[in-house]
Amino acid sequence: MILDLVYYPDPLLRKRCAPIEEIDEEVCNLAKDMIETMYHHRGVGLAAPQVGVLKRICVIDISEEKNSPLVLINPEITERKGSVLSHEGCLSFPGIYGNVERAESVSVTYTDLEGNTQRIEKESSFLSIVLQHEIDHLDGILFIQLMTPTERAKIRRELKELERKFKKRAQV
Repeated sequence: MILDLVYYPDPLLRKRCAPIEEIDEEVCNLAKDMIETMYHHRGVGLAAPQVGVLKRICVIDISEEKNSPLVLINPEITERKGSVLSHEGCLSFPGIYGNVERAESVSVTYTDLEGNTQRIEKESSFLSIVLQHEIDHLDGILFIQLMTPTERAKIRRELKELERKFKKRAQV
């Protein structure tokens, strides 16, 4: 099922997500629906708060074929190295892009849908950027917060437009 996306400036996007204590049918269905939603919107990653769920789960698929989804439950970045400038966008910020400074490589531990602890070691690639972006969502951190003031000034008008649209939706 394709889930509704949550858009900036919805306060849900700034909330820290609760850990998942048990991987049950509800969590598995959420993961499946998040993957379908990510593919539908042509994203490479999607975190639970972006679909209105404040749980520590995100999905990622950076493959060209869109057939290699990665489900991360309770992911944590355990190591960061280096620095790289990343040009990013976000499904919760349609049409908005900007440069963000990220770690060049990260190590991440997480639980998979079978309940096994997994580790991604010092990934230095596009996957590293996506991992950081999605895990930030789980901590209530938005990519616009990581932009320099100059970079953020470039998107000021677009952010104001999203805020205006949000207020209209909230009044309905």
